[in-house]
Amino acid sequence: MLIRIGFEIIVECSAPTPLLLALSPHSSYGGRVIGSDRVRAEPVVPLEEYLDPFDNRRTRVVAPAGRLKLWSDCVVEDEGKPDPFDWNARQLEIAELPFDTLSYLTASRYCEADELVEQAWSLFGETPPGWARVQAICNWVHNHLTFGYHFGRPTKTAVDALRERTGVCRDFAQLSIALCRAMNIPARYASGYLGDIGVPPSGAGDFCAWFEAYLGNRWHTFDARYNTPRIGRVLMVRGRDAADVAMITSFGSYDLEFFRVWTDELDPASDDALLDLLKARPDAPALTLAPIASRSSPVPS
Repeated sequence: MLIRIGFEIIVECSAPTPLLLALSPHSSYGGRVIGSDRVRAEPVVPLEEYLDPFDNRRTRVVAPAGRLKLWSDCVVEDEGKPDPFDWNARQLEIAELPFDTLSYLTASRYCEADELVEQAWSLFGETPPGWARVQAICNWVHNHLTFGYHFGRPTKTAVDALRERTGVCRDFAQLSIALCRAMNIPARYASGYLGDIGVPPSGAGDFCAWFEAYLGNRWHTFDARYNTPRIGRVLMVRGRDAADVAMITSFGSYDLEFFRVWTDELDPASDDALLDLLKARPDAPALTLAPIASRSSPVPS
């Protein structure tokens, strides 16, 4: 399966402003990429790519005063299979866990696991440990939170989402993470592209947040918002919570003028011209994008 992914973001700065961007596919992404998946800028300014402590590909740029367009457009090859499911994946005891998973057991900026221990155990203490327990957490979060873009805010934590019973994708993910950690299950935040492949259209494109839980000696993908295996996830970032993987971290003020994201399955028979363009000129701007409604929020949902 071929999936076209990309974004276009326009920011306006009153003065030169350093930005750290988390807008590239993750360094562990193993799919074939046609074209370039790097962040590009108009006007042309220096862009420096580096790996952060979570192996996320980050980009550093100093946005000049005025308008700056940031964009990327490429095609990735995906197996076209839903998220893997392993009901037999077991929960490891703390003493069995690899050392590099232990930091995902404790509270973090947006995931106050220490404040949810009593409630988590009262809700899920009778569930079988392992996949069934994580799935029970996903079911509960999915059924008790109401999704809506107007419910999102940059300062909202897992405890806030639990109290308000509302949120966007990151809130569904972070509440699930906090509840997993409260049950001694390592869990980490993830975000990336997720289009409407194999499901009814849901509106304008956006980035999406989900989470990963460590069971049976590996990390597994879970998504409490949709709560069903999905096709075509393209991982961009991982971290303890959203604080580690902000889409744009600015050292100064800016206005978000425009924001659009696309994640569309391609038909190789009808999109040969596009594929030839991306192969031959990986830095060529997209020429055939259909208009997509802009968003007003600079944070992923």
